[in-house]
Amino acid sequence: MDDSKILNLLFERSEQAIGELERSYGPAVRRTASNILRDREDVEECTNDTWLALWNSIPPLRPDPLGGYICRVARNTAVSRLRQLSAEKRDGRYDLVLDELAEAIPSDMDVEEAYDAKELTDAINRFLASQNREDRWLFVRRYFFADEVTALAKELRISRVSASVRLFRLREKLRNYLQKEGLLV
Repeated sequence: MDDSKILNLLFERSEQAIGELERSYGPAVRRTASNILRDREDVEECTNDTWLALWNSIPPLRPDPLGGYICRVARNTAVSRLRQLSAEKRDGRYDLVLDELAEAIPSDMDVEEAYDAKELTDAINRFLASQNREDRWLFVRRYFFADEVTALAKELRISRVSASVRLFRLREKLRNYLQKEGLLV
């Protein structure tokens, strides 16, 4: 079923919409959640929470593209779940992804700096738009979806070391770009 029909089902509040979401986007939601969460039960709970969040946000939203919106909701839900779980015990897997970006992006923002978050987001989007398609894909898959470097290398048909070096160079380019834009000192 195509996205417009799924959206129509959600607007009609038809329970069939959840089944169609599961068929069309279930694997992507689970992959996104499992890249952030370790436990299979947490992934399933995150998946169900994603469907509930979509049910509650559509309508009034009519996201386009639907797949990107669903993956963003799944990622945000998984990160929230990880924060909840790590309140008791730290989970290092997703922390590693964030640590890799720590050099390029400021992480401790106070209230005044929070206002500049939109500017930072826009600058990162401009930076990514200036990169080739493969580097954009690599960056987003690693730092948004938290995919493992080994899996990314396999998909690009390059060695793990090559993928790691490309990611390092992208982070360096990003840091330099943000400095040039005046967003980093």
